[in-house]
Amino acid sequence: MPAQWSSPVRYVECDQQGVVFNAHYLTWADEASNAWWAAHGLPWDVLVERRIDPVVKASTLEWTSSARWGDTVVVDAETEKVGRTSVTVRYTVRVGGRTCCVVRNTYVAVDDGRAVPWPDDVRALLTDR
Repeated sequence: MPAQWSSPVRYVECDQQGVVFNAHYLTWADEASNAWWAAHGLPWDVLVERRIDPVVKASTLEWTSSARWGDTVVVDAETEKVGRTSVTVRYTVRVGGRTCCVVRNTYVAVDDGRAVPWPDDVRALLTDR
């Protein structure tokens, strides 16, 4: 189930040339992750209540163009792969029809700092139908 988040690019997110600083793409992916979890029936309060603790194990970023001050970024979040203890989500950051960056975050379910399998019902919710 895809999800989406958007925001105007703020001045504080840019360098002196008006180009978005690279770390903000990860922040935007993190913002979009809340919409992605909720789209799968797992809003953050439910994860906390169930003591399910997904943490980012790995992130990759691939840039193709820059977002700039004054743009509005739209982040589309889609499930890429669901494993036994992990899920990889692809976040496509775009301005209009132009892709700026693709972020891939792999989240791992952890308990006491160790990877654990997703509960069966959670794994079923994470698997796009």
